[in-house]
Amino acid sequence: MMVGLQGAGKTTTTGKLANHLRKKHNRNPLLVAADVYRPAAINQLQTIGKQLDLPVYAKGTDANPVDIANEAIAEAKENHYDYVIIDTAGRLHIDGDLMGELQQIKENVQPDEIFLVVDAMTGQDAVNVAESFDEQLEVSGVVLTKLDGDTRGGAALSIKAVTGKPIKFAGMGEKLDQLEPFHPERMASRILGMGDVLTLIEKAQDSVDEKRAKELEEKMRSASFTFDDFLEQMGQVRNMGPLDELLDMIPGANKMKGLKNAQIDEKQISHVEAIIQSMTKKERQDPSLMNASRKRRIAKGSGTSVSEVNRLLKQFEEMKKMMKQMSNMQKGKKGKGMNFPFM
Repeated sequence: MMVGLQGAGKTTTTGKLANHLRKKHNRNPLLVAADVYRPAAINQLQTIGKQLDLPVYAKGTDANPVDIANEAIAEAKENHYDYVIIDTAGRLHIDGDLMGELQQIKENVQPDEIFLVVDAMTGQDAVNVAESFDEQLEVSGVVLTKLDGDTRGGAALSIKAVTGKPIKFAGMGEKLDQLEPFHPERMASRILGMGDVLTLIEKAQDSVDEKRAKELEEKMRSASFTFDDFLEQMGQVRNMGPLDELLDMIPGANKMKGLKNAQIDEKQISHVEAIIQSMTKKERQDPSLMNASRKRRIAKGSGTSVSEVNRLLKQFEEMKKMMKQMSNMQKGKKGKGMNFPFM
C-alpha cells in the first residue's frame, strides 16, 4: 500500500516499484488505481502500466477506494499475480478524511507493507509528514523521491531518527528504472565525497556488456579506439544514468584534475553523437581523412558548426592519448588531466 501527500511522486513510484520487482526479483505485480479523486492519477498509472507492459486494475472515479482494493486482491489471486501495489489518494496536506480512508483500506486488505512516499526536497516538512503518517497508519517503510542530489541526504537521517522506520527505496531520477534500494552506508559515503563504488558496479552490471567492455578496454590501451567504439561506449554509459551522478560515485573524482567542478552538458553529448553519426564509416575508423570539405559536410549533416567538429576531433585525439597514459600509470608514468568531448 503506497501512501503520501499529493505531489510527492507516489503514482510514479508505484510504477517504479513494480518495475523493480519484475526486473530484479522476477515477480508478477498488479498495479491498483485507488485514487478516485484525481482522474489524472488513474490515467497516469494506466499510462505507466502501458509503458512497462504491466497490468493496472482500475474502476474509474465513481467506485469506492476500499472496494477497489478488495476487488484488486481477488483479481490478483484469480490471475496468479504475486504482488499487489495499491496507489492510494493523496492531498496537498494531511486531513482527517484522507487518513480515515487510508485506515479503512488498511483494515480491509491488511497489507504486508505500507510504504510512505516522501519528497526529499521538502526538507523538514518531509519529517513532519513522515511522523504524522506513521502515527496514524504505522508505516513499515519510507520511499524518498527526488534524492538524485547528495545534499539532501539530511532528510533521510531525520526521517529515520524521528519515525524509527527504515528507508526502503530512493528515487534517483524521473525514469521508471531509477528506483534503488536504499543503502545508508552508500548514501553516507556520497555525502562525505567518498563515492559509491558498489552502486556504480551494480549499474554497470545491469547496463554494460562485459565481453564487449573488455574488447573496448584493449582498444583503448593500444590507442586503436575508433569513433564507432566511442559511440557504442557512450551509449552503454548513458544507459547507467546521468553522467554527473556517475562521477559522484567515483571515489576521489571531486578532487581529480579535470573532474573537479566539471560541468557535464547532456545536450552537448547529443551534439557529439550527431557529429559522429554524420561521418562515413571510413571517417569514423580513420579521423585523419578529415579535410575542410568533409568537415563542412559533417557539420551540415549534424546541425552543428565546423568549429564544433574540429573541437570534437581534437578532444577525441586527446582522450585517446589520455587513455593510453592511464593504462601506463601502473608502470609509474603520470597522466594529464581529463578532457572529455562532453565536459
